[in-house]
Amino acid sequence: MEFWDVYDINRNKTNRKALRGENLKSDDFHLVVHACIFNSNGDMLIQQRQSFKEGWANMWDLTVGGSALVGETSQLAVQRELYEELGIDMDFHKIRPHLTINFEKGFDDVYLIEKEINLDTLNLQFDEVQNVRWESKEKILTMIKNSNFIPYHESLINLLFDIRKQYGAIKIK
Repeated sequence: MEFWDVYDINRNKTNRKALRGENLKSDDFHLVVHACIFNSNGDMLIQQRQSFKEGWANMWDLTVGGSALVGETSQLAVQRELYEELGIDMDFHKIRPHLTINFEKGFDDVYLIEKEINLDTLNLQFDEVQNVRWESKEKILTMIKNSNFIPYHESLINLLFDIRKQYGAIKIK
């Protein structure tokens, strides 16, 4: 069983928790995190979800993502997700998300990381991930068009690649 902290609309914890899979009340929200790892060639590490995974089975996705568990900060949640799904051990205590995307029932913190990763050293979580690889922005956009990648807005993929080396939305030369 997985429990989440429940937040209000202003992202304050309510001191209540929710069981994953239960419907949240209309004014309740939860925290989700994503990490996108980019290499020095500008490619993103992507993962293919397991064939038996509920929701988006066999689809390719961003590096990692998942819900924060009770008591976790955004940083602890993304650190746990990276380690659980891919075996990547990183300290996020001094890293903040590059952006937060509000969705109907929560907040999605997105971390953009520049790191060289040898794919042969990864420890893929069997219940979640069947494959990983590096891909360019253009290839990911093609995969979205071909329904092989979770159908993120193309503008989001462009933004992730565009701001991966900086915080903020103003282009730094």
